[in-house]
Amino acid sequence: GALVERIFLRPVYPRPEHHQILLTYALLLVIEDGVKILFGSAYKSLGPPASLAMPIWILGAPFPAYYLVQILLAAAVAVLLWLFLKRTRVGLWIRAVTQDREMLEALGIPVPRLLTGVFALGIALAALGGAATLPMQTVSPGVAVEAVISAFIVVVVGGLGSIWGSLLGAFLIGEIQAFGVMVWPEFSIAFVYLLMAVVLLVRPWGLLGRPPAVRT
Repeated sequence: GALVERIFLRPVYPRPEHHQILLTYALLLVIEDGVKILFGSAYKSLGPPASLAMPIWILGAPFPAYYLVQILLAAAVAVLLWLFLKRTRVGLWIRAVTQDREMLEALGIPVPRLLTGVFALGIALAALGGAATLPMQTVSPGVAVEAVISAFIVVVVGGLGSIWGSLLGAFLIGEIQAFGVMVWPEFSIAFVYLLMAVVLLVRPWGLLGRPPAVRT
């Protein structure tokens, strides 16, 4: 992650943000094709560990044990990330660099190293999420694009820059998609995009995001 940031992303930081989005998406496609060449494009499936394969009973109903582990893992990561961003000096720098990079550089903060660390942390969290999701579904090289789209919808619904908003967005999207599968399977994905459209119309900054500051 750090190497990718230094080679590819650092030169485009002065440019508009959509350049970074297009560049990282292009890298995703290149890596995806590389994985297909090396490992093939067949779907593969890995079940949960044997110790977590049996369901547990909650309020008289069976619940997959591995799902509970995922919920607890997501909650723990969210709390630790929130504490890191809100209660540490480095977290303060990370929040500040998104607002005024020049000011941090004037204060002597090593902004390039800070951005490299942030990108590496993001890659690590993405890898953790992928590893945790792997036992739940069949995977192929193309699943990365689906994950990126899902993450984008979660951020739009929850609010950019809000950890708790992302959790809320993921929960709502999961519930709405499950509801759609029950009542209208062919239209289940459309329910998710309909939710995103409603949020963009009512609260363009997301459910728990902050509206952009207006400078006078």
